[in-house]
Amino acid sequence: MPNIVVLIKQVPDYESEKKLNSDFTLDRSEGGPLDEINERAVEEALQIKEAQGGEVTVLAVGPDKANDAVRKALSMGADKAIHVSDPAIAGSDAVQTAYILATAIGTVEGAELVIAGNTSGDGAIGAVPAIVADYLGLPALTHVRKLEISGGTITAERETEEGVFTLESAAPAVVSVGEAINTPRFPSFKNIMAAKKKEIQKLTLADLGIDASVVGGAASASAVTSATPKPPREAGQRVTDEGEGGNQIAQYLVSNKII
Repeated sequence: MPNIVVLIKQVPDYESEKKLNSDFTLDRSEGGPLDEINERAVEEALQIKEAQGGEVTVLAVGPDKANDAVRKALSMGADKAIHVSDPAIAGSDAVQTAYILATAIGTVEGAELVIAGNTSGDGAIGAVPAIVADYLGLPALTHVRKLEISGGTITAERETEEGVFTLESAAPAVVSVGEAINTPRFPSFKNIMAAKKKEIQKLTLADLGIDASVVGGAASASAVTSATPKPPREAGQRVTDEGEGGNQIAQYLVSNKII
């Protein structure tokens, strides 16, 4: 079975207050967890490896704090890790990020399957896996809820609002998975300790042969020019039931066009 590359991302803590830098980019200085959807992508790769052999390499692009997310993926059982980190990457949009990822994937020998989450928990753009596939000239099987690989053929169930579709492609290919794909495993103590000893390959843009001027906020096709803090949460309306509570709730729902 071919080697598998899993695209992972460190995202801000889900329960923390998000902060913006002066250029309106997200402040990632405090780090955060491995994105939940990426855990499912890693899990799917590990299940394929356990059934058919091969090797799993996780790949992240981000600041130094993303190292923690990489270690989490290694503790789940991934064999190797690549972390692309360079100050010039800050502010990169989805197209630039996909370009960096695609270039880094090219450094993994024998990689015939790329697995990613269908959308990140912070940006929620949902386009990076398909753009990576386009850069690599590979088929893209997106929004996958079930994945099977047999004899070099990839078969997937794609779930959308319109229904469930069957996709088929020859390897190599790029696959993005949704939340229904699996339930991620908890890292064992043995794997957590082993992950601390695994080397994380650190790469810069120069190592990848990428001109720093084509990535980053200054070269991004989009930019945030202003931001307004969300308004404080208003107190809800309390209904005291003295026999008419049900009617009052119904009237409230009707007046707010909920029903």
